[in-house]
Amino acid sequence: MGSIPFGYLLTKMFLKKDIRGIGSGNIGATNVLRTGNKIIGYTTLTLDITKAVVPILIVKAQFPEFIFISSLSIFLGHVFPLWLKFKGGKGVATYVGMLFCINYILGFVFIVSWLIVFLISKYSSMSSLLASLVIPIYNYLFINDGNYSFFIVLFILVFYTHRENIKRLKNNTESKTKIY
Repeated sequence: MGSIPFGYLLTKMFLKKDIRGIGSGNIGATNVLRTGNKIIGYTTLTLDITKAVVPILIVKAQFPEFIFISSLSIFLGHVFPLWLKFKGGKGVATYVGMLFCINYILGFVFIVSWLIVFLISKYSSMSSLLASLVIPIYNYLFINDGNYSFFIVLFILVFYTHRENIKRLKNNTESKTKIY
C-alpha cells in the first residue's frame, strides 16, 4: 500500500497533469498543493496518511511484533514506488500516519512541532525536518521504550528525501508554502 502514488494518480485523473512536471516534481501533498487545487492537495495528504494507518493497524492487531518492519516497508514504498521507477514522495505524510499507529502521542508531538516551525518559518520542508528530528529525541527522553533508534533511522530517511530542500534552504531559494 505504501507505494500507491496518490499525488500522481489524483493530479493525473482530475487535472490531467503529471505532478512530476510541476514545482519540485515530487508526488507528495506539498507539491500537489502547488498545483493550486487545495482539494486534491489535502486529499493526497489524507490518502498518504491513510495508506500507512490501515496496514499498520492490521499488523498491530494481528502481528504486533512486525509493526516496525511493516512501518518501514510502507515508508520505503512511498519514497521508492515500483510504479514510478522508484521516484516517489518524501514520506512525511506517511510517517505521520505511522506515528499515530505506533504511539499516538508521537503523532501529536510531530504535528505540534511541525505547526510551530511552519508558523514561524512558512517552510514545509524545514517543518518536516525539524519535526522528524524531535521524534527520536522525544521518544528517548519521555517514552524511553527502546525504539528511539527506529525513529533515528526514519529521521535519516526524511533528511535524505529532503536533501534538495536543504540545499535550497541553505541558498535561501526554498519556496514558502501556503497551506490555507
